[in-house]
Amino acid sequence: MSFTGRTILITGGAGYLASGLVALLKDIDCRIIRLHRPGSCPPPVRGAARIREVAGDICDPAVWEHSLAGVDYLFHFAAQTSTYAANADPLADQTVNVLPMLHLLEACRRQGRGPVVCFASTVTVVGIPERLPVAESHPDHPLTIYDLHKLMAEQYLRWYAEQGIVQGVTLRLANVYGPGPRSSLADRGILNQMIRRALAGEALTVYGAGDQVRDYVYVEDTARAFLAAALHSEALNGKYFVIGTGFGHTIAEAMSLVAERAAARTGILVPVQHVAPPGGLSPIEQRHFVADSARFSGATGWQARYTLAQGIDLTLEAFL
Repeated sequence: MSFTGRTILITGGAGYLASGLVALLKDIDCRIIRLHRPGSCPPPVRGAARIREVAGDICDPAVWEHSLAGVDYLFHFAAQTSTYAANADPLADQTVNVLPMLHLLEACRRQGRGPVVCFASTVTVVGIPERLPVAESHPDHPLTIYDLHKLMAEQYLRWYAEQGIVQGVTLRLANVYGPGPRSSLADRGILNQMIRRALAGEALTVYGAGDQVRDYVYVEDTARAFLAAALHSEALNGKYFVIGTGFGHTIAEAMSLVAERAAARTGILVPVQHVAPPGGLSPIEQRHFVADSARFSGATGWQARYTLAQGIDLTLEAFL
């Protein structure tokens, strides 16, 4: 199968993951529907794909009734992504991060035809990992409302897939970075924020020693994973998969690399400053994480192509 001639619905159409996905689809003869919040503005795209913009609230069941007709693939990226906002208002977070999944699945049930649904979740649903690297066999132990709600949405998708209403695949993403729309949230897109600061000649900040290990996966690699999941949905149906590079870097190492790679372009080596962590920092921030994506790679042939240094270089080039 391929995406040629297919209709593809992307929620969070003005957002970060959607922009990465559209960049890979734009030269394919397909139809893309970008569903985005009223008032948001997806970046213009030129290519063979026919792109239609739809402004709508994913919390409104009627939006799904109107948007799903004729859709072959649905990439559900729209979400509230702040751990701290979710903990501060769990009901509001549930409204945005859980109920829309149920609304879209019920709309599929009523229409008697479901698209392939690919859902963006997070590796932090496992909580503090008991072992590294983390594969799908690792137990789930959400430490935040955000992660709990992501897991709930995953389970709704799994159940509806098992009933044959849709084909559904969840990808649990490690730390995604790279070019795309800027996040308005202070606790998201940290690596991108630091890349912008380095280009501006500003010091980079690390909380404490910065010895927590992260798996940083480039946005294009992430987008390719979603396309692979969609094309192999029959074999992957009802399952979730961990997506990352399989290589870990401490936060301090990543920030030093940003400073070095930026200096190669600007001639200015900005300092990396270690500062005391702010009060109220979530325990999930202390995790160490490295992904084991072997199961997904074996099923789809996907592998991350970009090292952290390569991805930082590409991001610097895009931000200049």
